[in-house]
Amino acid sequence: MTLSTGRIQDSSAPKAVYIHIPFCTNKCFYCDFNSYVLKDQPVMSYLQALEREMEHTVRLNPPGEIKTIFVGGGTPTVLQPKEMEYFLKSVRTYFPDWSDDIEFSMEANPGTTDLEKLSVMKEGGVNRVSFGVQAFQNSLLSGIGRIHNTDDVYRSVENARAAGLTNLSIDLMFGLPNQTVDMLGESISRALELELPHYSIYSLKVEENTLFHTMYQKNQLPLPHEDDELQMYLLLMSRMKQAGYVQYEISNFAKPGYESRHNMTYWRNEDYYGLGAGAHGYVAGQRHMNIKGINPYIEAATQGLPRLDSFPVPAAEAMEDFMMVGLRMAEGVTSERFNRQFGQPLDKVFARPIAKMLDAGLLEQTPAGYRLSERGVLFGNDVFAEFIGSVAVNS
Repeated sequence: MTLSTGRIQDSSAPKAVYIHIPFCTNKCFYCDFNSYVLKDQPVMSYLQALEREMEHTVRLNPPGEIKTIFVGGGTPTVLQPKEMEYFLKSVRTYFPDWSDDIEFSMEANPGTTDLEKLSVMKEGGVNRVSFGVQAFQNSLLSGIGRIHNTDDVYRSVENARAAGLTNLSIDLMFGLPNQTVDMLGESISRALELELPHYSIYSLKVEENTLFHTMYQKNQLPLPHEDDELQMYLLLMSRMKQAGYVQYEISNFAKPGYESRHNMTYWRNEDYYGLGAGAHGYVAGQRHMNIKGINPYIEAATQGLPRLDSFPVPAAEAMEDFMMVGLRMAEGVTSERFNRQFGQPLDKVFARPIAKMLDAGLLEQTPAGYRLSERGVLFGNDVFAEFIGSVAVNS
């Protein structure tokens, strides 16, 4: 059998929902996400359009039991309490069947949360908050365009706990301009003192259409040397392990049981609804991307699904995606899950790159499939590249 398009169709509805709130107080210097400065934006019109998209979406692809919801941005917590309440009520109206142990995450900027807003979030069903902290040095924060300071971080965590929110995560970054290994070490120490169940720690990527990209092209961006950046990554892995956190994905660390179940949906190449301006979704073998601009999105969502593009994913591309995102996880990829999605044996489809990466010591076999070796984690992008264009489909 030759597979040309799509995966084996799964009759069950997606169990995960991603919703995009594209507003921010300001644009960070490294950010290439679909986000817009809040001032003078039609926020309530956007939330009403988002509700219409939910209505159109569930009519076309009715939801079953929802296990995870993730609200990202932008900065969702720039919504005022009444706007937040309206938004969360819309989510519950159109996705009413929540699993008993649903994970409902929302991204937050420490400079945009207070006890009232966090209480509204908790009342509306949010039970996990991810704060974009990035660093614990105010000089670094202002240097990357963040509006908060370290005092805001402590105040936000304290308010979240006071509102009854205990499943908390913070994002840190390394490889920032003027950041040293010691500075990252201090950030890790201060982050760990908060005793949170989850941490995400990402390296800076200089993306096009950002202020940092412009500075980089003019040789005005004082980035750490790549040797220092490697030392930063080794340091954070060592420190997190020492503190009892499991590195369950290349950039994510958690206490057992507190892994981000929503992100696991992406890494396992499973279906999810994607709602909001510029959002991506993956339903029944079809990927889509929504219209990006605020006003164009609002106008389109009142007419129907606000799609910029929608297309079936060819089987070879879906298989490559499965490997590239799945190998990011410590558990790696499993032959059983691959076979269930594609009806093909993993070991035959990717025989050549698997053999090559095993021989290079960057991949290792597990009882269920394959995962990155300890060394492979440091060279993940090189491993992922081996799986692009390497599908050998049985005929």
